[in-house]
Amino acid sequence: MSILIRSYRADDVPAMRAIWNEVVEEGVAFPQTEPLGEEEARTFFAAQTACRVAEETGTHHVMGFYILHPNNVGRCGHIGNTSYAVGSSHRGAHIGEQLVKDSLQEAKSNGFSLLQFNAVVKSNERALHLYEKLGFTRLGVIPGGFLMPDGHYEDIVLLYHTL
Repeated sequence: MSILIRSYRADDVPAMRAIWNEVVEEGVAFPQTEPLGEEEARTFFAAQTACRVAEETGTHHVMGFYILHPNNVGRCGHIGNTSYAVGSSHRGAHIGEQLVKDSLQEAKSNGFSLLQFNAVVKSNERALHLYEKLGFTRLGVIPGGFLMPDGHYEDIVLLYHTL
């Protein structure tokens, strides 16, 4: 399968919203607890520095995407942050890896000098392995930083990558 990563378009928003909401509802990766409504999704994605989607070449079928935005403001505004989402039926096909690689280039081209991840759930070993394989450095662990769907708290890992 050949994958194209490109900037999102307005007609991608319904698929992006569905994938985002799937991840939110699974409750094991994103901190959000409420799904995005239709208009809320359009506003949310439009407010990002960049949103890029992964589609199977020639199909216009969105399989995953990422959002890029500043991690903070002002004197810390040069540090970017991203969130990645891949639809459950497409996981395991290395789409996430292609999205992360693309985000490193996109972040740099948007003037960021670092990417920082604030809350990678420690049990998300596949994501942590991928990030470290691609050159991210662990900063540390926040004990009990993420509320899991069953009510227990899980550690979160902070990572960064110099661009």
